[in-house]
Amino acid sequence: MHQSDRTAPADRPALPTEPSAPEALALTAPAPGWAIDADVVVVGSGVAGLTAALRCAAAGRKTVVVTKARLDAGSTRWAQGGIAAALGDGDTPEQHLDDTLVAGAGLCDETAVRALVTEGPDAVRRLIGSGARFDTDAGTGEILLTREGGHHRRRIAHAGGDATGAEISRALVEAVREAGVETVENALVLDLMKDAEGRAAGVTLHVMGEGQRDGVGAVRAPAVVLATGGMGQVFSATTNPAVSTGDGVALALRAGAEVSDLEFVQFHPTVLFLGPAAEGQQPLVSEAVRGEGAYLVDADGVRFMRGQHELAELAPRDIVAKGIMRRMRETGAHHMYLDARHFGAEMWEHRFPTILAACRAHGIDPVTEPIPVSPAAHYASGGVRTDLRGRTTVPGLYACGEVACTGVHGANRLASNSLLEGLVFAERIAADIAATAPAETGTGTAPGGPAAVPDAAPGGALLVPEARYEIQRIMTAGAGVLRSAASLAAAADGLERLHATAAAELRVDGKTAEPCVESWEATNLLLVSRVLIAVAREREETRGCHWREDRPDRDDERWRRHLVARLGPGAELAITSTDTADFPPVRPGASAGAGPGAESPGASRSPACRADAAPAVRHDPPRRDNS
Repeated sequence: MHQSDRTAPADRPALPTEPSAPEALALTAPAPGWAIDADVVVVGSGVAGLTAALRCAAAGRKTVVVTKARLDAGSTRWAQGGIAAALGDGDTPEQHLDDTLVAGAGLCDETAVRALVTEGPDAVRRLIGSGARFDTDAGTGEILLTREGGHHRRRIAHAGGDATGAEISRALVEAVREAGVETVENALVLDLMKDAEGRAAGVTLHVMGEGQRDGVGAVRAPAVVLATGGMGQVFSATTNPAVSTGDGVALALRAGAEVSDLEFVQFHPTVLFLGPAAEGQQPLVSEAVRGEGAYLVDADGVRFMRGQHELAELAPRDIVAKGIMRRMRETGAHHMYLDARHFGAEMWEHRFPTILAACRAHGIDPVTEPIPVSPAAHYASGGVRTDLRGRTTVPGLYACGEVACTGVHGANRLASNSLLEGLVFAERIAADIAATAPAETGTGTAPGGPAAVPDAAPGGALLVPEARYEIQRIMTAGAGVLRSAASLAAAADGLERLHATAAAELRVDGKTAEPCVESWEATNLLLVSRVLIAVAREREETRGCHWREDRPDRDDERWRRHLVARLGPGAELAITSTDTADFPPVRPGASAGAGPGAESPGASRSPACRADAAPAVRHDPPRRDNS
């Protein structure tokens, strides 16, 4: 068992465990009973996944799309505001870049942002070419653009008023079906398969259905594209759908890939408040409502965002969320209000029909009364670390969309950059795969040789399905909008108890929860949560959407760098940091001991984050990667 390079402090002991074999990192699951061969398997069916699949198929690669529910049931369909790109007169990619860098609070990789904003306009035009219909001016036919928080110009293209994601999803799903791309719906991906040389060779998955593809199977392919979306279900209240359980990040961690910036979880400031005990997916009130002139007030009608930022209600999301939370604490209220009564009924019905219907379904009429709102978990700025071609540190494994960390978002995503990032980096991934010689991507074959369908792995302890709700409560209390050393320590302890209970039962009785979708999801949530807590404890400052009450200042000298985490083959968690705000190159196939940069400047340690083992965090020595 690997130990920490330094002795862990007394308040963060690592539980003694039995040594674990590398293969035990896999989820406990039955052996695959069927298999499909392909050149590329894309996991996820949002804007990133479907774009990658379309472009790979167009390049002649046999592509299979695996998605957890229906093709149109991911996070993309819930996107209301729109997609940001420099499409309007007078707007430029350089201005879009400036707004993105400001929102990212000093942690954006400028090279990645420049790729996003310069390639974005043409990517949107290609999306339109795929059938997406955006709202246009009836007279000129020009795309209508609105403004959202952090943007100094109107550059948000929208569809159906406030149903942009649904329209993009519709267009891409139709295009995928017309292209004849093979799809596997209602399938939870379990783990990455590798060949003898450690390259990605496909995925194992569980299909929730009946017939030929029922139960656990495998898709064998030398290129695996993770586009699984976010991890909003880590928290009790979120705008994310129920399927957003961090499966892609968990899979990547178990495969040995690096993840970065997990501490930066964006809480959307204006989510419809349904009560202090509300759990699960909550209705979003798009930032575009504020972009069109709505403003935030407290119960006395005071516009409290004035004076807090030059853009007031249209400040970047982290600033608005903090402003709301501060006012809630000052007044003892559970929520604030978004006032858009001055829009009038006609504007509400034509510009924001989806939001209007959601509010009215919960007994609130925004035409005649302010909307009660409070922050809720919305978007993961961090994820699986990639380079500009979407490559992760595991050869053959790519990531794009919310599951990825390209360096674009920094410490806080600029509004409506997410759909654009999914488009641009999905296209970059497809181009990289298409540039690979066909001989290296023969159907179902990786350079290291054919990938065999694995036998049932011993795996580790699975959590019972009910643990999901306990994880959410722990994370909401300890790692929500407001964080501190004490709250994060309490969260770490609570998660450790869940892990210890499951691990003890497996170690003593050889028993674990029954393998099923709910158990796998809960286990994924625990893994992702423990890594998030570990890196959040390391970052002892306030930056972007990571707000440490006990460290209220931004510290560029020590912390203008990315924290990168990785599970080693023995399940030890290593946390390192980059040397600057720019990402160093990814190094596919790097050894577990080779981190991306310098030792984390924080001196704290935390327990490991596997559900069945708890070694200590290892901090690797400084190393500069000039490759």
